Amino acid sequence: MSGNRSGRFEADMNEEDILEGAREAAQFLKALANENRLLILCMLGDGEKSVTELEQALDLRQPTLSQQLARLRADDLVTTRREGKIIYYSLASNEAGKTLELMHGLFCSEEAIERRRQIKANTRSAA
Repeated sequence: MSGNRSGRFEADMNEEDILEGAREAAQFLKALANENRLLILCMLGDGEKSVTELEQALDLRQPTLSQQLARLRADDLVTTRREGKIIYYSLASNEAGKTLELMHGLFCSEEAIERRRQIKANTRSAA
């Protein structure tokens, strides 16, 4: 990587630091690249939830939910605590919270929803 094409790299960053950051970012984005995992993280963005609460709110089968929660745990995006037989999940990563806020603004805000509706309406009228 030569030069500072985007102007976003700090002067003291070397190529190895940049490559390591890119690897971490790619791994982070892979963890988010699943609709069910995104839905789980969005739910947890509002605060801690039990497995039962997640299962009911997301209408996911328990095996699917367990598989996705395991992936999120493995990627250090969620943390758990146990209270008796109940397991509670919460966001473990500040990066996940910030990314969810950004994605909410881009894809789930009223403006984003209206923009999608306009695009669909324009596509239908053009056909």
